[in-house]
Amino acid sequence: MSRDVQEAAEPDQFDGAPHPRDQFAFFGHREGEEALIEGLRSGRLHHAWLIGGPQGIGKATLAYRLARAVLAPRRANDPSPARLDVAPDTSVARQISALSHPNLSVLRRAPATDKKAASTTIPVDAVRKALNMFGSTAADGGYRVCIVDSAEDLTISSANALLKVIEEPPPRSLFLIVSHAPQRVLPTIRSRCRRLLLRPLAEGEVRSAIRSLGEPWATVPDELLDQAMPYGEGSVRRTLELLDADKVAFVEQVTRLLDGLPKADAKQIYALAEALSRRDADDSYELALETVERWVSGKLHERAGAGAARLAPLVEVCEKIARTAREIDVFNLDRRPFILTLFDDLAEAVRRTA
Repeated sequence: MSRDVQEAAEPDQFDGAPHPRDQFAFFGHREGEEALIEGLRSGRLHHAWLIGGPQGIGKATLAYRLARAVLAPRRANDPSPARLDVAPDTSVARQISALSHPNLSVLRRAPATDKKAASTTIPVDAVRKALNMFGSTAADGGYRVCIVDSAEDLTISSANALLKVIEEPPPRSLFLIVSHAPQRVLPTIRSRCRRLLLRPLAEGEVRSAIRSLGEPWATVPDELLDQAMPYGEGSVRRTLELLDADKVAFVEQVTRLLDGLPKADAKQIYALAEALSRRDADDSYELALETVERWVSGKLHERAGAGAARLAPLVEVCEKIARTAREIDVFNLDRRPFILTLFDDLAEAVRRTA
């Protein structure tokens, strides 16, 4: 398979943007990077790190950044690094980019091939095969690194297989576990990892990251970027997904309906439910649910001082929406009544928390 085909088939890659292992620019998260650098400086780098935070903020980019740093031959002569930078034209960078470095294993969903679709999980057999690397000493006496991208894709069996090695790690082994929801990671894995929580990026950092991606992102009109930024929530990936005037307009439409609650524009809500019930509306449906989740989170943040009891109706309706959305997805149910009920439930919750 050619490299171009391989990149196009990556299940975790945003179309048209470099994969995190090919991304050498890094924005924000200075405290997180400094924690890793301090471990290298002290010679006591913890063997397992759970790198958590929202999707699209640089977690995997940081993991590959550390992998290049510890696997670079110069590391033996640089015990006190100031940064984790490794030049793209070095041998270690090229090997990691091609996933051919002998001391690196990456656990991820398998990309699509001509005969098979991309996998939806990381199976236990793949974990066992990847972890065979830890059964012998690294050829150069250096680190052996395993990147898990991401923990949400592990099955119970594959998570337990990973746990066995993390519990009794071989010398100079390093596990970098990327997670979009670290609180859901197997507790026994969490307890053996040092946690590194990365927060959403600042607006300027998101802008710089997007401009660094090359074409077509480097020349996205500032006006469109300005419109998408408030809904990107500090995530480069989410902001990229919204760099479309129609998508931004749709998010603004749904947000206006939500902002009007508890008063409801029945005509517009019914029209929205009709539109989202169509078979070709999957992307808009997902975007509407993301907008609702963002809106509820914003309301909870605004009213944080009101106390848990006062905010309970909003929390409960949010949980109900998530539960019903899963049922609709599993059983392929009509979305129309769900959207109508969603607005009714949110309107009642807003009344009760006013």
